[in-house]
Amino acid sequence: MYRFLLTPRWWGINLFVVLAIPFCVFMGTWQLGRFEDRVQTHEAADKQPAPGTRTAKPLDELLPVDTVTSGRPATATGRYADQFLVPGRKLDDRNGFYVVDMLRTDSGKALPVVRGWLPGKAGHTSVPAAPTGDVTVTGDLQASENPATAGVDATGGLPDGQVGMISAASLVNLVPYDVYDAWVTLQQPDTPAAAGAGAAKGAAALRPVPAAAAQGTGLDLKAFQNLGYLCEWFVFAAFVLFMWFRLVRREAEAVRDVRLGLVADTDATPDRDADTGPDTPAAP
Repeated sequence: MYRFLLTPRWWGINLFVVLAIPFCVFMGTWQLGRFEDRVQTHEAADKQPAPGTRTAKPLDELLPVDTVTSGRPATATGRYADQFLVPGRKLDDRNGFYVVDMLRTDSGKALPVVRGWLPGKAGHTSVPAAPTGDVTVTGDLQASENPATAGVDATGGLPDGQVGMISAASLVNLVPYDVYDAWVTLQQPDTPAAAGAGAAKGAAALRPVPAAAAQGTGLDLKAFQNLGYLCEWFVFAAFVLFMWFRLVRREAEAVRDVRLGLVADTDATPDRDADTGPDTPAAP
């Protein structure tokens, strides 16, 4: 009854099933591995000590930024140069903006330093002036932002002196010097009093911007997408197997019905028509 499985048409179907099911299982297993990696990375990040409890190290010793060095206190020495405002940033559910000053180091490269956050609208709020002369800053190291980073405005069209993203790729086009592919957020932001006589009159005190967790270290939407894809691949495998059994069953039932004479064998119909041909009266 199942000799039809050896026909050329069924060889093609069987080959597809034999290849499709292992492929779906492999892809599902790979997605499971990706989910487990994200869980382990998240657990490792949770076990990291708080930024304030770790000893600060020179900036160059912590570069490039990765999941281990992200959030580590870094120190750098230089002079503040250009200043940029980053609008559309929230702190404690309040709208405001970041104040970023470029710290020119002895190497000639500049480190973007987030001196703090201010409420209000960028360009319409007084900003405390940055300290003058040589300064040494200590801040939590962060990787350059990208369009997928929370709060980033990648649409462009901002006024002069404002940027939507803190990254070397965007800042290097605005300043005449090289920029580190990283930035720091000060643990103790400059205040008008700390800025001395150079502080803007009537400017509000800057508030510290907490360091964000390194990308890929949290159980974010992508982690649960991996879990969803895992389920989809195993559903695909089960669906392929179900359809194969259903097709086999239908074919076997058709063969059985032909053998029992319940339905005519369509393959034999042309022969029967040919046999009855001579008995048909000729037209006059």
